[in-house]
Amino acid sequence: TNETIKSHQSTMDCKDATVNLVSKEGDTYEVSMSIAKMSELVKTMMDEDGDEDIAEIPLPNVNANVLAKVIEFCTHHRQEPMNDIEKPLKSALMSDVVQRWYADFVNVEQVLLFELILAANYMDIKPLLDLSCATVASMIKGKTPEEIRQTFNISNDFSPEEEAQVREENKWCEEA
Repeated sequence: TNETIKSHQSTMDCKDATVNLVSKEGDTYEVSMSIAKMSELVKTMMDEDGDEDIAEIPLPNVNANVLAKVIEFCTHHRQEPMNDIEKPLKSALMSDVVQRWYADFVNVEQVLLFELILAANYMDIKPLLDLSCATVASMIKGKTPEEIRQTFNISNDFSPEEEAQVREENKWCEEA
């Protein structure tokens, strides 16, 4: 992870000021202001205090490996902005929805994907939130309720009677 961050530091514009983002564990990531400000949370914190006054921004809700992924996303997004994601999704394959780099970026374990959603939401980074949520949607697209339960390891706690009632109440969905 530190190698990733170091490589990002070397690609930064020399004139671009930096800020330190601090993970839940206390790991510090030096990031250019322009990349850090992709987060509306960070941007607001910096605007309130004036750019020069802030040396570091604590992000107590984001662990180090997730913060490194968030920074990787923001850095790439500055160089190659992500295509807008059409809704409804045109495909269950993310590579049909966004550029290959972004599709590969979210091809991760479910736990990390959900942590990215939480981090993108907390840090208010709309393109990352859109991408990670669309990825979850693509995992659901075209699947039966039972397949969805298997995908996300969800137990069915409905009795057969309750399930029949829910199906009856929502028949209109399946007719569309």
